[in-house]
Amino acid sequence: MTVEIGVLSLSDLQTDPATGTLHDAGRRTREIVSYAVAADQAGLDIFGLGEHHSPDFAVANPAVPLAAIAQATNRIRLTSAVSVLSTADPVRLHQDFASLDLLSDGRAEIIAGRSAFTEAFRLFGIDLDDYDEVFAEKLRLLLAIRKNPDHVTWQGRFRPPLDGLPVPPLPRRPQLPLWLGVGGTPASVERAGKLGLPMVLGLIGGDIRRARGAVEHYRAVGAEAGHPVEQLRLGVSTHFYVGATSQGARDDLFPYYREYLRPKPPTGRG
Repeated sequence: MTVEIGVLSLSDLQTDPATGTLHDAGRRTREIVSYAVAADQAGLDIFGLGEHHSPDFAVANPAVPLAAIAQATNRIRLTSAVSVLSTADPVRLHQDFASLDLLSDGRAEIIAGRSAFTEAFRLFGIDLDDYDEVFAEKLRLLLAIRKNPDHVTWQGRFRPPLDGLPVPPLPRRPQLPLWLGVGGTPASVERAGKLGLPMVLGLIGGDIRRARGAVEHYRAVGAEAGHPVEQLRLGVSTHFYVGATSQGARDDLFPYYREYLRPKPPTGRG
């Protein structure tokens, strides 16, 4: 079994506990690029960047800062974490990350998810009543593009049909790596298992041991669907900090983590 370690940023705008100064979006984005460069130099395997559509976050399209990171790094793989597929056009999403794959010489990946935030649904005019149906349909389209981007024929409810159209540019590799980002609901876990797609389980809070049931269910569903065990790859996204001692790690991290957990008004500006 191979274990890989990476870093992701949600690009949230936080107040510096040392100065009381709120990050602006430009400074935050530049800092994120520097984090990815440090991760590449440290030998980490992957860097992920979230997508959000509220003033509390700096990044709305992960492919753009990831493209800047691609030019400043050599080996680390670059992924969204997650791309909000429910509110995205799968054609444009594939094009963005195919371009990133070309720019990075084959280091781009997509983690597609539904998001726990609702801002994007309002912004792009997607009815929350269609939350699951629109995601399932757009995932089918993204899989069709990924399988044969030279000739895509597809029809659905939430997007105009495609009739044998190409979706350029082609990525550097035959297929872009695609993971499903899952919050832990049984239906989402089962979707990943049935499709045989790698799954990233998001555990932003709570006891990490609760992931075991979801992981076992994912593997059981995937095996029942006939997918080989090596195809059922698993990732876990959670908070993680390393220090020389456990108390030292707490002392270093807590001032920043306290700010991260502090309730904020809707704009995040306070």
